[in-house]
Amino acid sequence: MFLYVKYMVSLRCKMVVRQELQKLGLQYVHIELGTIEILEEITEVQRAQLRKNLKAYGLELLDDKRKIIIEKIKAAIITMVHHSDEFPKVNFSEYISEKLGYDYTYLATMFSEVKGITIQQFIIIHKIERVKELLLYDELNLTEISYKLRYSSVAHLSNQFKKVTGLTPSYYKKLKKKRFGNLEDL
Repeated sequence: MFLYVKYMVSLRCKMVVRQELQKLGLQYVHIELGTIEILEEITEVQRAQLRKNLKAYGLELLDDKRKIIIEKIKAAIITMVHHSDEFPKVNFSEYISEKLGYDYTYLATMFSEVKGITIQQFIIIHKIERVKELLLYDELNLTEISYKLRYSSVAHLSNQFKKVTGLTPSYYKKLKKKRFGNLEDL
């Protein structure tokens, strides 16, 4: 049986879900971002208690099919952008369609209706967040970041970054270094 959780976007969230399942004595097979596979059917009492426990951590147990699909789309994108070392070789629309088993047009229409932005805009927002992280880690240069996140060029990355943040990547990096100082001196 599968359960779906809204706002489950990090390893910490997975840890919280695991802990709450154990408290309720529910055996799980697998926990992914947004999805829990449990061994047995869950009672209404257990579902209500799990819903309440997760809500205390800002997580939401989902029942609505549309919301479940939206969370699956978001989880696929977040996993792809933030938790994968390599982007898929196919384009994003094919990747999402294959991952969820639905026609991309159907998914894109539903996502836009529910979230008020397109899937492409959601991907761009997360790619820019990933660029910010990679700039701060200072392990890769902009060319390497551009390649890693499958931008067509450094100029494309820089233009998209500026459009979303209002800053160039190099200026963003300088601001963050100035704000946090040299962390190695701490």
